[in-house]
Amino acid sequence: MAAAAATTFRIGGDLEVKRLGFGAMHLPTEPAEARRTAIAVARQAVELGVTLIDTAHLYGWGANEELLAEALHPYPDDLLVATKVGISRVDGEWRQDASPAGLRAGVDAALRRLRLDRIELLQLHRIDPEIPVADQVGTLGELVAEGKVGRIGLSEVTVTELAEARATADIASVQNRYNLLDREYEPVLDACEAAGIAFLPWRPVAHGTSGTTAEIAAVATEAGATATQVMLAWLLAHSPVMLPIPGTANVAHLEENVAAAGLELSEEQVTRLDKLYLW
Repeated sequence: MAAAAATTFRIGGDLEVKRLGFGAMHLPTEPAEARRTAIAVARQAVELGVTLIDTAHLYGWGANEELLAEALHPYPDDLLVATKVGISRVDGEWRQDASPAGLRAGVDAALRRLRLDRIELLQLHRIDPEIPVADQVGTLGELVAEGKVGRIGLSEVTVTELAEARATADIASVQNRYNLLDREYEPVLDACEAAGIAFLPWRPVAHGTSGTTAEIAAVATEAGATATQVMLAWLLAHSPVMLPIPGTANVAHLEENVAAAGLELSEEQVTRLDKLYLW
């Protein structure tokens, strides 16, 4: 078997979470029956030991954050609810807004919706191309100094943007699209690994071609696991800074995902999976 991977990671060097988290984006907030199910899923995630939950203002324009507060507040001491700001809605359309005023208003609103005094991990949802990176990250750094934010994260960034941001403030996490079959942001992952920055891959599970699907299925059969669990276990084995955040609105799927944290793939299986990428 491959060496067992660490089960926890310290975001920012001090905030310890279990490496397999939960993405709340897919939790429905309406109608009432779907909302009740979503609340049950969020609570079950915590019951199963999840200590990292990812949300954002963009997910329902704050409704997802309010759902998590309804489900989980007062939060367990070891639970990190990370959120994102930097996108606003104007005339029914979304647009990037990382202006100082926009970021400050976004943080204040997120604090109210999540019923928090401080957001321990606040992520910039996208780099705003209209504003210098130093100004965007500088505002977040001010919010850290003021005690409203604990740590700064970025989302969908390049290696260059990450370096620019780090020249202004400490960056604790990066959230980019990444999975077994889509590794476009491997250079960003490498940069995060070199700096000890947490890498939260969104869309951590993806559908492949017939050839890749067959190989993943073969490994799953050998491991006594599902294909989804194999893809999540591969992520955990691939890098020590990897913190997958698979999302679902189904309790059974949630249980399947969380169980992947205990799946150890052999070195030979990891090597076979390493060869399966489309991008």
